[in-house]
Amino acid sequence: MRRTRNTPSVTSLPPSPQDEAKSRVRHYAITMGIRTVCFILMAVVAPVGWWTFVFAAGAVFLPYIAVVYANAGSDSTPQTIESPVLQVEASSSEMATQERTQQVITVHERPRTDTGVDAP
Repeated sequence: MRRTRNTPSVTSLPPSPQDEAKSRVRHYAITMGIRTVCFILMAVVAPVGWWTFVFAAGAVFLPYIAVVYANAGSDSTPQTIESPVLQVEASSSEMATQERTQQVITVHERPRTDTGVDAP
């Protein structure tokens, strides 16, 4: 069977909210695990050097990065979704024919009197 381009693609849909939440929690846990390792290495490494300050920076700034990433999720990344509805553009001659055949119906309402008979 030959696949045509007009067939809707399921792969163009965004991930489900449950999958996105699981992914964000996993990234948050990994980032906080790295932060914990940085904190432990900062305290354990004996000679104080430039690497101690790198570990301290990781221990201080990684929680902020993890929270911002977990809250933002993929909402900030634009995603293009293919419409499952096939849209066909009408030719100019078809549009002109449609414009000529369209009718406008105007309804004028009059207030009703107490007797139930319309006012003139």
